Amino acid sequence: MPDSRDLKQREEAHWAKTSRLMFTHLAVWFFFGFVIHMFVKPLNAITLPILNFPLGFYMAAQGSLIVFVVMLFLFARQQDKIDREFGFAEED
Repeated sequence: MPDSRDLKQREEAHWAKTSRLMFTHLAVWFFFGFVIHMFVKPLNAITLPILNFPLGFYMAAQGSLIVFVVMLFLFARQQDKIDREFGFAEED
């Protein structure tokens, strides 16, 4: 019986870390998916030095997409680390 209790504790700790990671990434996604776009006009007053694009236009057209792709890779790496920490990782 101690093994099933230990497994249950590991599962709960694993889920706590996984859900914290998920909600953190959802908050970042919400910020770059919605909040940034609410402030496009004020952000257009700032110009990107190298590209000469208004920041609001750039974030609406490309910046958010770049952040989403980077988030996918970060989430996968962080989740794999959590899985390995608690012994739930898939075989390589």
